Amino acid sequence: MVARPMQPMSLALLTYVKPLDEVDVHREAHVAWIKKAMDEGVMLLAGRQTPPTGGVLLFRGEADAVRAVAETDPFVVNGVATVEIVAFTMTLAMDQIGDLF
Repeated sequence: MVARPMQPMSLALLTYVKPLDEVDVHREAHVAWIKKAMDEGVMLLAGRQTPPTGGVLLFRGEADAVRAVAETDPFVVNGVATVEIVAFTMTLAMDQIGDLF
């Protein structure tokens, strides 16, 4: 286990508010948006909830900054999902991923 300085992190929890066939219309743009955020080092991971009722995105940063990015997600912009931000302070990480933070 690796101790880290008080690192601000945020989860963005997406909730689909339209049927999956409407959500899927925007999936390609959503995935491109995720790739861009990961390339910029802002987002660390992304995945669909099980069952597929939304998504979970892990970001570096304070809630306000992450909210500003999350609200540009094509799912949110096109009204097929809403987003909730859960801020937390990362203080410990397993050795295998500790250097990512």
